[in-house]
Amino acid sequence: MDAARSEAARSEAARMDAARSEAARSDAARSEAARSEAARMDAAPSDAARSGAARSEAARSDSARSEAARSDSARMDAAPSDAVRIGGSGRVAGQVGRAALAIEFEQTWQAADAAVADAPSERVVQTRHGDAMSLTEFLRTRVVEVGVHGLDLAAALGRPPWLTPQAEVVIADLLTGGRPAPAGLRWDRLTVIRKTTGRATLTVAEQAAIDAAGFRWLVFGR
Repeated sequence: MDAARSEAARSEAARMDAARSEAARSDAARSEAARSEAARMDAAPSDAARSGAARSEAARSDSARSEAARSDSARMDAAPSDAVRIGGSGRVAGQVGRAALAIEFEQTWQAADAAVADAPSERVVQTRHGDAMSLTEFLRTRVVEVGVHGLDLAAALGRPPWLTPQAEVVIADLLTGGRPAPAGLRWDRLTVIRKTTGRATLTVAEQAAIDAAGFRWLVFGR
């Protein structure tokens, strides 16, 4: 009888040990699951931040391209009045000595550069079309305006077209969304800008290469 009770006690003790081991394993599994979930939740804000940053950058780039397109389109719509304004400015400039004109230009761009350097990086400006843009993106559209119309000026004066390397990067990236031209075209950035803005004519072979590669770019109003 004592032997039977001892055996029963041993069996119960073994069962209890097994139950405690199973409970410990279950607790460990729950703890591991909790840690995994906590790690996932901790990573979620970072993923959301990266996604938000990517969306913000895409929105800024789209806004800059839209502003550049609207500016060029508005320029074309206002062509007659622009012609009058430019003609009047030309007559005024003709009355100013070249040396004085160069000095005034130097002072103007230096003042603009100083004003931009003093502005906070997060500053938001309103364009003449009523859009809100970051100062950085607005300045990008101004580089486009000065650059492409500088090419027009060079053509009008019979001079070789040129841009600064920095301006080439800004304008080409805005026009193409940062995508490279098809390798077979062998275009440098200046050629990309002139070809995509219609300031240099596409050949039949170039158009075929563009169509085959599905290469697209921002189209300005002409």
